[in-house]
Amino acid sequence: MINNLEQGFFGIGIQNGKTPENLGVLWRSAQNMGASFIFTIGNRYAKQACDTHKATGAMPYFHYNTFEDFYNNLPKGAQLVGVELDEKAVPLETFTHPRRCVYLLGAEDHGMSKAAIEKSHFLVKFKSTLSLNVSVAGSIVMYDRQAKIS
Repeated sequence: MINNLEQGFFGIGIQNGKTPENLGVLWRSAQNMGASFIFTIGNRYAKQACDTHKATGAMPYFHYNTFEDFYNNLPKGAQLVGVELDEKAVPLETFTHPRRCVYLLGAEDHGMSKAAIEKSHFLVKFKSTLSLNVSVAGSIVMYDRQAKIS
């Protein structure tokens, strides 16, 4: 049960996601892991067969045409956490999740945009020889948040 009187929330989304299946799986995980909202930047939402729990009906879904539009509408007090294999990224294993944040994942084939990387308050990565499927990466980040904040 989510306690709405407790300070803290998180949202999670994808910038220019490549496949609708990954989006549906990420949303299903987001609903199960306690996300407050989900979003997309760039590619538009379409009904996802993988979203068997109908996450878009259970929590707010936002769509932004551009990263700038998204960034200008971050919730007040929320910090942007980019999930990206980048030399500036810190290991997820040692990362302290902000109480109020928005997690942003990049497209499966191109990652986050340069602007998104530059504007992120934090960048995180985890031990992996190669990049992971975007819905798997998002699920790992949310699980890590839940394990550390609970």
